[in-house]
Amino acid sequence: MAALPGRQLHLNAFLHGCGHHGAAWRLPGSPVDGMGDIRYYERLARTAERGLFDAVFFADGQSAGDPAAGPLWHLEPLTMLAAIARATERIGLVSTVSSTFYSPFHAARMLASLDHISGGRIGVNVVTSMFDAEARNHGMPALPPHAVRYARAAEFIEVAKGLWESWDDGALLADRAGRYADPERIRPVLHSGPHFSVDGPLNVPRSPQGSPVLFQAGASEPGRELAAKYAEGIYAVAYDLPGAQAYYSDVKRRVAEAGRAPDGVAIMPGLVTYVGVTGEEARAKQAEADSFLPVETSLAQLGRFVQRDCSGWELDAPVPALVPAREFTGPQGRYATILRIIDAERPTVRQLLGRLAAGGGHATMVGTPEQVANEMQRWFEHGGADGFNLMPPLLPDSLDDFVELVVPELQRRGLFRTEYTATTLRGHLAQRAAA
Repeated sequence: MAALPGRQLHLNAFLHGCGHHGAAWRLPGSPVDGMGDIRYYERLARTAERGLFDAVFFADGQSAGDPAAGPLWHLEPLTMLAAIARATERIGLVSTVSSTFYSPFHAARMLASLDHISGGRIGVNVVTSMFDAEARNHGMPALPPHAVRYARAAEFIEVAKGLWESWDDGALLADRAGRYADPERIRPVLHSGPHFSVDGPLNVPRSPQGSPVLFQAGASEPGRELAAKYAEGIYAVAYDLPGAQAYYSDVKRRVAEAGRAPDGVAIMPGLVTYVGVTGEEARAKQAEADSFLPVETSLAQLGRFVQRDCSGWELDAPVPALVPAREFTGPQGRYATILRIIDAERPTVRQLLGRLAAGGGHATMVGTPEQVANEMQRWFEHGGADGFNLMPPLLPDSLDDFVELVVPELQRRGLFRTEYTATTLRGHLAQRAAA
């Protein structure tokens, strides 16, 4: 297979805890005792930067979950990005921010500050949050309805964009003769809407990128519409290539209908990889991780995904019937993926737990560097992805394997950059293959 002219893969590294596998923290030698040490995350980011990734990405949540089940959240990600910005030079830095719990002014100020600190490498993944437990930590008895959360998210983005644009280029003069800034180039926002009232302007001068790069990850109808209108990068959930193609074509169509250029929006499905010099070695790495999976905790996680009590499900029996996607009221993307796995593989409960152990149903590729690169290239060249949001199941090992084994193979095929040619995250996303 030959690379399409003018296109190269985009790669983000989604860094989470000891890895995305539910048992990663339980393995001998795991970094579980270093979750509070910023040097751990700095090392991971430097590894991804050595691999020339577009960005590292940190998710976030607003509740503790089950403290006994393993590390869910530890350090607050925006705080971490300030440190990681100083430990890296070129790689982009992306964090989740919840429009349900943050105010636009607060978020816009922090993100603009980080864009200054990093020299223009900040992105933000705007989410609407998922669980009532999070809402109860912010003075709400439960999350607002789905439609209300997405309406708030759209208004949140509009206000944040207005705040970032409230300082023109050249507004900051720093003229020691007496003019620090030109008030003619600084505008109030004067926003009054259903969810927010913000005067502005922002009290941080215009940042190197002007505004952080906007990411979105919604799979529901409102989520796709929000992504089509605003996102520059989209984190997608796709179990297989047909599912990826359906999402890709639908969202690219919506982007065009929103009056934006589809090629300017990078769609990056989540990707879990186990890589070995041989296929047997790769499968052994996956099997070892699965062998440490605690069944009770895994059933509880499945219960959160499908909003059912799964604790009494028989492990070696078929998965009990689940409601159709159209009747499901929880987060849509992962639920649709679970239904697709069940339909395609007819797994037992035990088999489904193993399939969901790393990445919750995202694409999983297991094999040699050539085999993994083949599959990535197939998705890339057949309308399934503009790149991938790598979800290493075991950290740091899975990220090391990908950078050392898969990236050189992608480079040999002309599918991935051999050096950074931009200094900002937006510049990385705009990069195309050399003519």
